[in-house]
Amino acid sequence: MGYRTDISQIDQLPEAERQALAPVTNEYVFRISDYYLSLIDWNDPADPLRRIVIPAMEELKEFGRLDPSDEAANYVAAGCQHKYPPTALLLVSDVCGAYCRFCFRKRLFRDDVADDQVSLDISEGLAYIAEHPEINNVLLTGGDPLILSAGRLDRILTALRAIPHVRIIRLGSKMVAFDPERIAGDAALLEVLSRHNRTDARIHVMAHFNHPKEMTPQAMRCLAALQAAGVIIVNQTPLLRRVNDDPAVLGELLDRLSWAGVTPYYIFQNRPVAGNADFVVPLAEGVAVVEAAKARTSGLGKRIKYVMSHASGKIEVLAVEGDRIYLKYHQARRPEDQGRFLVRRLAEGAGWFDELQPV
Repeated sequence: MGYRTDISQIDQLPEAERQALAPVTNEYVFRISDYYLSLIDWNDPADPLRRIVIPAMEELKEFGRLDPSDEAANYVAAGCQHKYPPTALLLVSDVCGAYCRFCFRKRLFRDDVADDQVSLDISEGLAYIAEHPEINNVLLTGGDPLILSAGRLDRILTALRAIPHVRIIRLGSKMVAFDPERIAGDAALLEVLSRHNRTDARIHVMAHFNHPKEMTPQAMRCLAALQAAGVIIVNQTPLLRRVNDDPAVLGELLDRLSWAGVTPYYIFQNRPVAGNADFVVPLAEGVAVVEAAKARTSGLGKRIKYVMSHASGKIEVLAVEGDRIYLKYHQARRPEDQGRFLVRRLAEGAGWFDELQPV
């Protein structure tokens, strides 16, 4: 499967549009697989998959910052974050199968990012994890770990399996949607995942399906291949303006994930990341969309949690009533905040925790 890394290579766009979008791709990386390009309805300017991967001039609007969740404060070693006691994060790849225009880690694909945030030498991170027995699960992310060669992934998983207290290994990946044959067609990769899977210590793939159109026959074969290797698959997606902010669309996504044996895991409130203003759904509207979507699906789909990944922790959005929004720390940076219930005044148009006012 081929990849395009220059907007001038997208023949489906008029030449004038390609030239106009060049400044956007100079600011934020562009990369897309031929497979994903083939899923876009080019006769529909509002096609949701087009919106996910094709740049737009709105990305140059002044908005937010590159690291609104303050991930930089979580680094304990090169390429290794440790925010919550049981969980460590290793950045093992600086490449994706394609780049989502709303990516909350777009800073990592820029030339001016700090080297310790994008280092692919994870030896220091592995040593840190080995020295901290409270860490029982490790998230491999990037970039995308499933774009790595089978050999590289094997070496990483072998090192992690040599640490007795690491029980869960998670791989955050959009490849299942962006280039499913990259996984389903790589017998060596599937063998590596199968070999490192244990009945008492599973490997999990955190898939990133954002829209039902991504759940193609190819994607379904990929899911089946991962499941046959013993991998547990869950899904997370941000709530995205004009992509999945329609209850019928989001409800269909929850249904189709459940039918495929994929647990709907998180719906994220889109972070106020630079360039993302056009994707943000206000919190009041987001709660209404999520609840209406859940009403359309079974109890399996209703397992989803609507959350904000804030610098202070993962905050679950519970409900809105009038000008009040009700929240709870699903995972907190400070132990004393764990499980804490919050009530905030919800201003019109507010889209992030920092915009909420104390009651």
